[in-house]
Amino acid sequence: MSSKDWLEKDFYAVLGVPKSASTDDIKKAYRKLARELHPDHNPGNTASEERFKAVSEAYTVLADDRKRKEYDEMRSLFGSGAFRRGARGAGGFDPSDLFGGGGFSGAGAGGGDRRFGGAGFSDIFSSIFSGGGAGGMRARGPARGRDVEAEVVLDFAAAVRGTTLPLSLRAPGVCDTCQGNGAKPGTVPRTCPTCAGTGLTTRNQGSFSFSEPCRDCQGVGTIVDEKCPECHGSGGVTKTRTLNVRFPPGVADGQRIRLAGRGEPGDRGGPAGDLYVLVKVRGDDLFGRSGDDLTLTVPITFAEAVLGTDLRVPTMDGAVTLRVQPGTPSGRTLRARGKGVPRRDGTAGDLLVTVEVVVPATVDESATAALRTFAEHTPGADRERLVARLRRNDNETPGPRPATDRR
Repeated sequence: MSSKDWLEKDFYAVLGVPKSASTDDIKKAYRKLARELHPDHNPGNTASEERFKAVSEAYTVLADDRKRKEYDEMRSLFGSGAFRRGARGAGGFDPSDLFGGGGFSGAGAGGGDRRFGGAGFSDIFSSIFSGGGAGGMRARGPARGRDVEAEVVLDFAAAVRGTTLPLSLRAPGVCDTCQGNGAKPGTVPRTCPTCAGTGLTTRNQGSFSFSEPCRDCQGVGTIVDEKCPECHGSGGVTKTRTLNVRFPPGVADGQRIRLAGRGEPGDRGGPAGDLYVLVKVRGDDLFGRSGDDLTLTVPITFAEAVLGTDLRVPTMDGAVTLRVQPGTPSGRTLRARGKGVPRRDGTAGDLLVTVEVVVPATVDESATAALRTFAEHTPGADRERLVARLRRNDNETPGPRPATDRR
């Protein structure tokens, strides 16, 4: 059971007892409801089964003196408005911010919420209920930068062989004037006197010790007295950056390449996010791809399929000759080993060549005569099973019904 459940669920209401109920009253209420709602007495009743689970959950907490005390203190802490210091926008927040009320909507692909100095929900909430004070939450610092995603379209051959391309990004980057610390040149940020550089402040409320990002330094741990005129104290500015990105041989369509630390810079010198490059690969007019294998379809004549032939086909880096054996049917696949997509271990996939027998739409008289001669000297197609099925169907077909005398 999560701490969120303790805040959202009124276990006293579930059992139908007042908050001042004694342990015996809680036991009696639970036993009565458990008998009424037990699944054995209500087979197939989903609503009753869910209520039985809720009653059991409530009893587990309220029947244990230690858990009941913690539960009461927690709900009293939030219910009293202890965390609602001022309206939104004035620096305060309420529990709904922690539980999906939009408080973390500004988080990037890999960074924490900027309003809490990069602190995630688990960091803040575990500190509230751990009773460990400031030690229950690690010291904050400059927030990590957001992750950035870009898209690159590669030619088929470039994706197979690998390539290096320049990638231009217009996104926040480290301010060249202050080198990312947010301070005016000639000055440096000073340690925040409120949190002593930890980025956290701690308050005691009953049995709980609550740590939150320092409001004076926004959880960074330092204060900039004279802000950089270029970035206005943020440590980053929007600018165009050009990166040379290496795409390894065999990169596939839809693959994402991660470049660590090449995303947006963090606030005031914080660690940068990552850059993710989404690869799109154009199709090829000749080759296809199946995993690490390249595919190729090659037309052959009827005579080549019957008599056999040596077939010379292109590869991504040259050509290869494959032997088509006499009597090869249309659709058979030939394999050229090691002529496919390179792998990381230095090996490569195969080139799969599918032969397709082409039947001419028209032939001249001499070709027609030659084909008739060919047909006379070759056995016909084996259709014995097909003929047998036709005979069986004919025997099973009912004949005409005899006339009926209706007098």
